[in-house]
Amino acid sequence: MADIINLRRARKARERAANNATAAKNRARFGTPKTLRKLENARSQKEERELEEKRLEDKEDEDQ
Repeated sequence: MADIINLRRARKARERAANNATAAKNRARFGTPKTLRKLENARSQKEERELEEKRLEDKEDEDQ
């Protein structure tokens, strides 16, 4: 015979699991300290700038 389950408890457990998954995504997205966000932003800008400096052709040459 099948186990008897409380549907209200099962529904609440399912909702808690969904809320925990959403919370984990938000912690990853918004949980980074401001200093680390600024550092990562500065590193990416530096990387883009260095890559742009190493280009062989200028953007102006491509337009013509």
